[in-house]
Amino acid sequence: MWFKNLQIYRLPAPWAYSPEKLEEALATQAFTPASSNELLRQGWDKPRPNGGLVHVVNKQMLILLGTEKKLLPATVINQVAKARAAEMEEAQGFAPGKKAMKELKERIADELLPRAFSIRSNVWTWIDPVNGWLVVDAASPAKADEVIKLLLKAVDRMPLESLRVQRSVVGVMTEWLQSDEAPAGFTVDMDTELRATGESKAAVRYVRHTLEPAEVRRHIEAGKQCTRLAMTWDSKISFVLTESLAIKSVKPLDVLDEKEASIRNDDERFDGDFMLMTGELAKMLADVVEALGGEAKA
Repeated sequence: MWFKNLQIYRLPAPWAYSPEKLEEALATQAFTPASSNELLRQGWDKPRPNGGLVHVVNKQMLILLGTEKKLLPATVINQVAKARAAEMEEAQGFAPGKKAMKELKERIADELLPRAFSIRSNVWTWIDPVNGWLVVDAASPAKADEVIKLLLKAVDRMPLESLRVQRSVVGVMTEWLQSDEAPAGFTVDMDTELRATGESKAAVRYVRHTLEPAEVRRHIEAGKQCTRLAMTWDSKISFVLTESLAIKSVKPLDVLDEKEASIRNDDERFDGDFMLMTGELAKMLADVVEALGGEAKA
């Protein structure tokens, strides 16, 4: 398994909180399927079918937030309500008012909910108590916030903070492009976005396109700054660094895939992938932070 998107948080390193203690804390919010009259249910689920709520490999912890959401589109409710309102108007001689329509829609929603389709989704979180990383595999901060809120509710006084760095991410990425020089251990790839800081909000985006230094410099001189930059770390992992310090489109390259060729069964493959991912990502995150001027301390 490999995380595709990294929303990054910081814990004290080392974080002296045992997997057993975390398991106990998460158990108070363990996932159970939604009842027939529930629209949404969230809770901690087992990362592996026959395991516990905290999966541990080489001191690294993996937890999983499960969500079950019923699909009940407003268009369906409105359609049924419109038909019922027409029946009411015919029976009583006048159309239901605003308040009556609101109550009607609420009743219809309650009626339809038990028959609504359910969608299950999972959000994975990796906790590195050795190096002090907590990483949520989520494309958006809002999705990561769901995990963090429930985690902070489960773990009393969890010393968790967002990752902060010394220098502006946008400023540093712009410098790399302007100088046509990536930091040590990294290469700049062929995807980037440059955005104007003024009212025009003009933007140019390169997708699988060679970044010509002279052309890129003209955009920068015109007032644009780099807000997304595709990079490769140590010839092992490609990713996109964003202005918010999220890391997206994470992909292990062939050199890492080759290491897993001898894996035998599903459990071994899962643990092998997890150990490889956490080991490499911990080093990559440290190098990204160093390239951005080091970590900002409170």
